[in-house]
Amino acid sequence: MYDVAVIGAGPAGLSAALNLVRAKRSVLLLDANRPRNAATLRSHGFLTRDGVSPLELRKLGRAEVEQYAEATVVQAIVDRVAPDGDGWRVHGTWRGAEVDETARTVVIATGLREEFPALPSLRAFYGTAMHSCVECDAYERSGEPLAFVCETADVVDRALLIAAWTDDLVVYTNGTAPLDADGRRRLADAGVRIDERPVVDLEGDRSGMTGVRLADGHVEPRTGGFVRPTWHVDLDWVDAALDRDAEGLVVVDRVGRTTVPGLYAVGDVTPPGPEQLIVAAGHGATTAAAVHRDLVGGLADLRDAVQ
Repeated sequence: MYDVAVIGAGPAGLSAALNLVRAKRSVLLLDANRPRNAATLRSHGFLTRDGVSPLELRKLGRAEVEQYAEATVVQAIVDRVAPDGDGWRVHGTWRGAEVDETARTVVIATGLREEFPALPSLRAFYGTAMHSCVECDAYERSGEPLAFVCETADVVDRALLIAAWTDDLVVYTNGTAPLDADGRRRLADAGVRIDERPVVDLEGDRSGMTGVRLADGHVEPRTGGFVRPTWHVDLDWVDAALDRDAEGLVVVDRVGRTTVPGLYAVGDVTPPGPEQLIVAAGHGATTAAAVHRDLVGGLADLRDAVQ
């Protein structure tokens, strides 16, 4: 039986696994290798790694974990985590091969699934001209004529955040995002234009994005921008009554403990949702310390701590 099974090898999962093996814990790290940021060419804000490809960051992190004898790294899609005696049974598959192991504790670091507005060419420009993380990518778009495609209720706050990097921003609500009088005033005061006409697609070629095409045929010149996805938490493979918030995110305490003894969650799958890579890595380290302390205290004390 492993001490810990870490499911997911993004920055949160890798950081948790690295700190746990350094605590001399036997760790099974399972990764489906389907990162949400696979289309992003460069990530930013990660100290000593600013500008690195997210895939390269994952590769470096995995190599650091794998160098420890306490680590077992397996590529697999986990399809069940269920109570098993004093621990948890973890089952998964990969290209016909089966993984069936047990662990005293489990750290869920699987992240989220994104759903974007239905624009046919969005994927072609996502990660190069169009982005979802303002803190990660706005600097490179500073001063450009930008678009913000958003169909959610937080449109005003997100648009004002983007406007800190440009004075030429058009918000496209697609006739869906709710805007009241106060929100319109706030955007107008910041010099942000609002266009509520339906958006058909993005325009551009191999050299990059050139505009936003509307249903009436008008094309507004734009060189890039941001899109607000909606996120979904897929955890039907966890056979436990996890406490979830209104958005479906896993409710945890400040160090990643869920309401189920022996189960932890970290990274984008926990409130407030998507976060910068360096923040996720920090949370992974914090949760690793909590798992180690709980294992030192014993599972009985762990149940008392959760209660």
